[in-house]
Amino acid sequence: MPKAKVNFQQTQRQFADHIRHPDFNAAPADIEDRRLKIYRDLFFNNIESFLASGFPILKSIVDPQNWLEMVRDFVYRHQSLSPYFLQISEEFLRYLQQERETQPADPAFMLELAHYEWVELALDVSTLAIPEDIALTGDVLEQHPVVSPTAWRLSYRYPVHKIGPNYQPIEQELEAGGTTIIVYRNRDLEVGFMESNPITVRLLDLLETEQLSGRASILRLAEEINHPQPESLLAFGAELLHNLMDRDVICGFHQF
Repeated sequence: MPKAKVNFQQTQRQFADHIRHPDFNAAPADIEDRRLKIYRDLFFNNIESFLASGFPILKSIVDPQNWLEMVRDFVYRHQSLSPYFLQISEEFLRYLQQERETQPADPAFMLELAHYEWVELALDVSTLAIPEDIALTGDVLEQHPVVSPTAWRLSYRYPVHKIGPNYQPIEQELEAGGTTIIVYRNRDLEVGFMESNPITVRLLDLLETEQLSGRASILRLAEEINHPQPESLLAFGAELLHNLMDRDVICGFHQF
C-alpha cells in the first residue's frame, strides 16, 4: 500500500477517534483546533439532539451532566450496525442494554423507559401494515377478529407510561403483575398507547394464533383462567373487542 494512502487512513482514523471522544484521543497534527471544534460540536450536538427528541422523558429525569456524559460514552463506545439516521435510537437502546456500565445515578427503570420511548419511533417507521384483504365490518363474536400487525403488546416491571419529572417509581411501589401496554399504529398512521392487562393480551394472542371466532376465543380464555361463569364474559369480551376495533388494534375480520 502506498505510504501516502497509509498516512491518509491513519489521519482519518485519528480524526474520527478525536471527534468521538476528544478527551481520550489526541487530534491529528497540523489541524487547527478552531476547525476541529466545529466538527466536534456539530457531530456531538446532532447526535445529542436526535437522542433528546427520541428519549425526551429519559433526558428530563437524568441529571443534565449525566445525560451529556451518557451521550458522549455512546458515541465513543458504540459501533453502530446501521448507517441510517433514523436507527440511531435503536443503536442507543442497544448501547444501554449491552454496553453501558451501570452508574450509581442510573434509575433502576432506565432500560424499560428507554425501550418504551424507542417503541414509538420504531412502530412509526415500521414497514408492517394493516392487511387489505380482510372484511372491515362483521360480528366480533361470530367471526374471526384480526389482530393488526401494527399492534404490539409490551410488558414491563415498571409503569413506564407514568414516569416523568414528577413521578419516578421505586421497587416497593411495583404491582405484582407489572405493567402491560398495547402500542398501535392505526389506519391514519397515528401511533397510540393504551394501558392493558395480561387477560386482554392473552385474548389477542388467541385471536392471532388460532382460527377461532371471538366467542370461541373468549370461552377458551374463560376456561384457561377457570372462570366460574364463562358465558358471563361474552358481553364484556364483545365490548372489549369493539373498543380495540375503534383503535385499529382489531383491524377487521377473516371470513370462515
